[in-house]
Amino acid sequence: MKRKKKIITVAIDSPAAAGAGTQAKLIAKHYNLLHLDTGRIYRFIGKMRLKNPKKFNYKVLKEKIKKLRIKDLNDKSLLSDKVATSASIIAKDKKVRKIVHSFQQKCAYSPPKKYSGSVLDGRDIITVQVRDAMFKFFITANLQIRAKRRFNEYKKLKKKITYPEVLKSLKNRDKSDRERKYGPLKKTKDSILLNTTKLSRRRCFLKIKTIMDRKLKINGYL
Repeated sequence: MKRKKKIITVAIDSPAAAGAGTQAKLIAKHYNLLHLDTGRIYRFIGKMRLKNPKKFNYKVLKEKIKKLRIKDLNDKSLLSDKVATSASIIAKDKKVRKIVHSFQQKCAYSPPKKYSGSVLDGRDIITVQVRDAMFKFFITANLQIRAKRRFNEYKKLKKKITYPEVLKSLKNRDKSDRERKYGPLKKTKDSILLNTTKLSRRRCFLKIKTIMDRKLKINGYL
């Protein structure tokens, strides 16, 4: 894969519902970057596994990922709790992660010409996928606040699920993400910590923008 030169690369890791996806979208829009929510790739695969477990194998998956487009990841059905659980299980598989890796690398380092770079968010972006990113952020928030946010998302989608169920699911996902053998969720020394528990979306974005603008100006991007 040929990497594009002088592009902006942003890597964001976070536990579920901490606000990383929202910030990644805001960053992408403001700086004209390709946005990839890597968690949705695993949700996409998790849904594949749930839909047809007998035909789910590495060969089929490899072919599917080759043809995958970012717009394929916008399916609202990928947001279900059942799919999220399946995705968390899938994400532990080293072979699956290897198949997904090439797709993520292409998005990160060779985005279409119309973009000034890329922003990827997920669980192992700052540690594995885009380790040399120009900007590395670790976004987190209080578990109860995250559960409330996710519960409100489900309510808007008219999903039948209770707050205690969402809370329990997030607890389990956090444990799974932190303890998995390959690509576990963890903060690195060179990443910037942002706690969104008491931050509005705008205030969080303005903090990120201040950090990014300073470095981009120094390096001649702005």
